Amino acid sequence: MNKIRGVGLGFRRDIADETIALSKESNPILKPDFVELAPENWIDMGGYWRDKLEQIAANFPISAHGLSLSIGSPDELDIPFLKKIKSFLNEFNIQIYSEHLSYSKCDNAHLYDLLPIPFTEDAVNHVIERIKQVQDILEMHLVIENVSYYTPLAPKISESEFIKEIVTRSGCKMLLDINNVYVNAFNHNYNEHNFIDNLPLNEVAYMHIAGHDKISDDLIIDTHGQPIIEPVYDLLNWSLPKLPEVPILLERDFNIPNMESLQKEIQQIKEITSKHWNKIKVNA
Repeated sequence: MNKIRGVGLGFRRDIADETIALSKESNPILKPDFVELAPENWIDMGGYWRDKLEQIAANFPISAHGLSLSIGSPDELDIPFLKKIKSFLNEFNIQIYSEHLSYSKCDNAHLYDLLPIPFTEDAVNHVIERIKQVQDILEMHLVIENVSYYTPLAPKISESEFIKEIVTRSGCKMLLDINNVYVNAFNHNYNEHNFIDNLPLNEVAYMHIAGHDKISDDLIIDTHGQPIIEPVYDLLNWSLPKLPEVPILLERDFNIPNMESLQKEIQQIKEITSKHWNKIKVNA
């Protein structure tokens, strides 16, 4: 498939057939330009779901967004797992492999959550060495995502400085998650514009945008289970002139609506991107 560009949609089993059918959508503003999947959920898959994977790969470029790398973990990297990832990426000609700047495994136990890494120089150095090791094995850039978090652990430096040091010194690329910026800025009472301005924006290679749940007047949770709200769209619109043209992924993991609702969100993202990135077409 061609290089990934434009606006994509997460490939979820709940909407697998509907997503595959979108390959026949005649109006490009209502059609995802690529799909994203979690490789852990598809590696070694056979039978019915292997057939669905092959169908989606025949109709859309694929990006991979991992869940289990645990880049900030104190445990050793899982080399056999990374080799499986590499084989999967090669098999489906996947050009983007992204992961979370977090950890999800400790003492060989999977925690089934994405936990924040302390914002310290020791953690920076630890993560940099692990990213370099991953990139050496995969023979490609790792694209690392700014994550949402609810309790920072022993911060010694700012979140933006933490991210910037890791990205610039490791040689990896960045996944800028617009909703995560909004969520963290709201929950931790900082300015989202200043935060984005302090990131290594030239190294952004991929973006995510999603909805969230407001739990109380001072807490929102990054659930990927609701429609995108206008302030998050506004933050996307504000950010794009500062960024290179990169693929943008609409995330919807839970409470998945009908495809028409998702297409409306794809349309709105494409209309925003078309204001800033001329190569993205929004007309049939």
